Amino acid sequence: MNGIEEEQTTFEIGVVVPKRNLKDENEGCECVDVLLEEFRKVGLIVERVQGIADEFIKLAAPLETLGRAAAELHLKKRTHIGMDLQFEWEEVEAFVRQPDGSLFSWCERFHCYHHLIYGIVNKSQSPLTLKFDGKEFHWEVGECLVRKLESKHFVRQVFPLHDEVQRKKLLKSWALNWWDLTDQPIDEIYSYFGTKIAIYFAFLGMYTRWMFFPAAFAITLQLIDFGSLQLLVLPLFFIGVILWAVMFSQFWKRKNSALLARWQISYSAGVDLGHKLLGMEWSSLQSPVELLKKWGTDKTNEKEAYQRNEWFGCLMRFRNDAMVILSIICLQLPFELAYAHLYEVIGSDVMKFALTAVYLFVIQYFTRVGGKISVKLIKYENNETTEKRADSLVYKVFGLYFMQSYIGIFYHALLHRNILTLRQVLIQRLLVYQVLENLLENSLPYLKYSYKKYRVRNKKKREKGSSTGKIQFASRVEKEYLKPSYSASIGEELEDGLFDDFLELALQFGMIMMFACAFPLAFAFSAVNNITEIRTDALKLLTMFKRPIPRAATNIGAWLNIFQFLIVMSICTNCAILVCLYDQEGNWSIEPGLAAILVMEHLLLLIKFGFSRFVPEEPAWVRASRAKNATRAQDMCSKQLLRSISGVNKVFGKMKEK
Repeated sequence: MNGIEEEQTTFEIGVVVPKRNLKDENEGCECVDVLLEEFRKVGLIVERVQGIADEFIKLAAPLETLGRAAAELHLKKRTHIGMDLQFEWEEVEAFVRQPDGSLFSWCERFHCYHHLIYGIVNKSQSPLTLKFDGKEFHWEVGECLVRKLESKHFVRQVFPLHDEVQRKKLLKSWALNWWDLTDQPIDEIYSYFGTKIAIYFAFLGMYTRWMFFPAAFAITLQLIDFGSLQLLVLPLFFIGVILWAVMFSQFWKRKNSALLARWQISYSAGVDLGHKLLGMEWSSLQSPVELLKKWGTDKTNEKEAYQRNEWFGCLMRFRNDAMVILSIICLQLPFELAYAHLYEVIGSDVMKFALTAVYLFVIQYFTRVGGKISVKLIKYENNETTEKRADSLVYKVFGLYFMQSYIGIFYHALLHRNILTLRQVLIQRLLVYQVLENLLENSLPYLKYSYKKYRVRNKKKREKGSSTGKIQFASRVEKEYLKPSYSASIGEELEDGLFDDFLELALQFGMIMMFACAFPLAFAFSAVNNITEIRTDALKLLTMFKRPIPRAATNIGAWLNIFQFLIVMSICTNCAILVCLYDQEGNWSIEPGLAAILVMEHLLLLIKFGFSRFVPEEPAWVRASRAKNATRAQDMCSKQLLRSISGVNKVFGKMKEK
């Protein structure tokens, strides 16, 4: 249509239903028959696959079907004049294609699939009777079919499918490509996984590449004995690390904006299509005239409603944040300090190991409970979008992890001023903890997958009786169904597995930055760990998990503010560590060296907050491109408006002549 080439359709969505009972084969109105027929009616391509324990329905959609779904969703897409306009299938040539040549991104396609699958309702005049496992139930008029079948436990799961061709390409060029240490096919990752995951790997790659500088500096400090100049070299290293972190955060913003420009994503892309405001669903497509009709013409009342809604949301967020902070101070802080004190006074290594084991068990339970409480608190906040709710959750849960990860180290560094114990704890956290964390996060999905396969095989053997042959999983879709989802450790309501990956990076960044002067070699260990992290994270996404549900995003969200906070904290903590190193007698006298440290702290804080004024957050070509697009769009809109006005004047002129 309109000269557009039809894209090759691939099966991208899987639906899991129970296997049909042979006794009911000839009965009418079976759920699976109705479901298949309705999928075909909305334009989906359907293929049935028989598994060992379940039946699978693979779904694909022609380009026209996706286009018409996008038009029904009022999806906004970038046009060739640089404006984001509501998509219309009849005007498909006006819209810009993705970097891989496709019309829709993976995130857009998934939303279209979701709209088609969950948009199937009973449009007949009366309820329909459906049968499943010898039972009957009614599909009411106007009721969603898939939701109904999910409530009856007939549809067990709807999940994205891996594209085997693209998956193998990414395995070869990305996950198994160890020669390119930090280089990654970011555009291909964006096309396959969506914006949120692509931005994470772009951030991880840039962070690792930039870490080579402080890692090389730290190795130099380790190999060369500076003698009496050692206490002078450490402040220089500290200053260099702070400048490195400030520059990295600012240049990441530039890279982030360049990626969005390359992918044709506007800064409002992460906003939901509609959100609640003043008790009403407000779509971004509503005109001011419609809003005035809905809210009335009294601007004073409208302004008061906005202000009341805004301040009520602020107070709710403040109340929830205060509750989390107080619970951390009153509950977690004493527990963490007690553990740090006992670790310091216990002499036996066996007792320390046992204490650490008990601590890790209790703190994991405490953090899980804190995450669940945070999710419940967020439900009462007035956050407009899903991403803002997720950011609020990140701030709250990171507070729990910040306390459990760093309070013991602060105890050794500042209260006991024991630099040797501090270095031992840092080595333990960076080496042992991160190695174990990588082993667990890559082995647990495989163990879960193997256990699910074992259960399916055992169930099938019990149904058939004793069998000596091994049951093989022939269908790829069934293997994907048995794989675990890419979910967050705190729950799946607002976050996916990226929460744990970002959390691991943030805790590592805080560890190496806040105690840089105590253990400079931590940067080298972290650089090696992150090179491995890029490949292992890629491998687990491509082989160990189901294909993640794509999430729209324009940046790394709350994590950027957390990294900025850790930079400020590192300025304060490293200055305190330098004071401990200089002031061996512990009398805290303000000598020239200590005074220089205080001056250096204030200067670094000034540099931290002033550097953003010197380095723009957007490259010049991005600003120029946006200005050019805005000018072009304004000119075209002005010409169209003038034509409309001229046409109206001509009509009025003819009417006057008559």
